[in-house]
Amino acid sequence: MYSRIIKHPKDKSFFLFGPRGTGKTTWLKANFKSAIYLDLLDAELFNDLLARPDRLKKIIPPGFRDWVILDEVQRVPLLLHEVHRLIEDSHFKFILTGSSARKLKQKEINLLAGRALTYHMYPLTALELKSDFNIQHSLKWGHLPSTFSEADPKKYLESYISTYLREEIQNEGLTRNLGAFSRFLETASFSQGAVLNISSVAQDSGINRKVVENYFSILEDLMIAHRVPIFTKKAKRKIIAHPKFYFFDAGVYRAIRPKGPYDLPEETDGAAIETLIFQELRAINSYLDLGYEIFYWRTVDQVEVDLIMYGENGLKAIEIKRTSKLNQRDFHGLKSFSKDYPMAKCYLLYGGDRKLFENNIEVIPIEEFLKNIDSYLK
Repeated sequence: MYSRIIKHPKDKSFFLFGPRGTGKTTWLKANFKSAIYLDLLDAELFNDLLARPDRLKKIIPPGFRDWVILDEVQRVPLLLHEVHRLIEDSHFKFILTGSSARKLKQKEINLLAGRALTYHMYPLTALELKSDFNIQHSLKWGHLPSTFSEADPKKYLESYISTYLREEIQNEGLTRNLGAFSRFLETASFSQGAVLNISSVAQDSGINRKVVENYFSILEDLMIAHRVPIFTKKAKRKIIAHPKFYFFDAGVYRAIRPKGPYDLPEETDGAAIETLIFQELRAINSYLDLGYEIFYWRTVDQVEVDLIMYGENGLKAIEIKRTSKLNQRDFHGLKSFSKDYPMAKCYLLYGGDRKLFENNIEVIPIEEFLKNIDSYLK
């Protein structure tokens, strides 16, 4: 098992959110060995607590001072009322994991404001993989922990997608039409790392636009996809309004993306590289509590920078090129952004193996950046 960067509070209850398969349960069992572990995927426990949330108190010994873990708490959202009471009255410490935020967003659900912190678990990072980090594996299979231990990562990822559809989408009643949702997933994969046009996705998948909008919301609530907003701070040019779209992991994206004779490798490879860097930025930003928000920048004249990091640690502009050879056109977006935002630190990540400088733009090999990502963000 890999050592994870994520840190946790010592004496305060907390939520731990993250997509299935990111290693939440493995990490908890390795780091909280004396905890009471309650898995709400267990049918008997689920039925007991669904019927009577107050039964939770009877499971915990009086005076217990270690952690109580409720795994997949979103399956019984009303249980959080009882958790709240037990924190207040009995001073128990809870770890509440979830792979979906959808049911927890309902108005009557108690999210323990002020009584529980919130943390997130992401796929493995290059910093956590250390010597096991291999860029070719990362781009082909992604960073879900099981892709490093399973004999057949391809089969694992195919199973992962179908399990998500069955257990998270269908069993949770998020949509009745699993066929339409599967068709939507494939169509959405062509928007990976691109400006999202919901009307086009609806047309291409043959699904009503409002339904497609709801499907995108489901993906975000399950934490398996994200929309990245446009950077508009003190904009000096006319900026487009639509967000960019990413599935949360390069391997998951490639498993969803249909493949055929007309699908050029450079299309999927380019999106996979951008996805890998995006997921690493999100993870390290969260784990190290760096405080960045992640955006992208694009003008109506199609001048673009792939990712913008904005926060108390500064302004970072990141352009990503899969090629090992660069030309002046590759620097156009960063130079335009730097002209509008002179305080920005600009990075161009590329498939070469040498660090270079182009005026105020630092050119960095992708592998070098990922292996030292924390130093570039601080």
